[in-house]
Amino acid sequence: MAKIKLNNVRLSFPSLFRKATFEGVETKFEGTFMLNKDEHADKIEEIKKIIAAGIKDNLKGAKVASDKVALKDGDESGRDEYENHFTLKAANGKRPKVIDRDKTPLTEEDNRPYSGCYVNAVVEPWYQSNAYGKRVNFNLLGVQFLKDGDSFESGSTADDDDFDDFGSDEDFDI
Repeated sequence: MAKIKLNNVRLSFPSLFRKATFEGVETKFEGTFMLNKDEHADKIEEIKKIIAAGIKDNLKGAKVASDKVALKDGDESGRDEYENHFTLKAANGKRPKVIDRDKTPLTEEDNRPYSGCYVNAVVEPWYQSNAYGKRVNFNLLGVQFLKDGDSFESGSTADDDDFDDFGSDEDFDI
């Protein structure tokens, strides 16, 4: 399979340091990568051609429903942040390489990459044909933090000014 490098794409729903969980079950390491339809038009077409060739070679040209292909038109997702983008979801049972701009390893404590930042990623297509049907999936091989972006998470927290100062226990009558 051919590795595909995605440059300067936004990251959404990352589970890069711990496997994602779904309904209490641990699944895989994963991320969704957003390719802007204007900026990444050539890369989107390249990926579509790779998918088409892979279906021909690996699935004997079978018809694969669009909801079974990991590359999706974000305008059809119902998510505002995905508008004017294609999304590509990639996953792996093995933890992907996660590095900083200077190629040093990143850890979860570094708080990056995060949902909404810009990354470079390396993915690899694979083609599934079994009792669960025919699908086009992508393995997530690695992610490189590139630059900050507006976080997609509503991760705001309270700060000290949001609370009143009640002093010590002696000053407070319970």
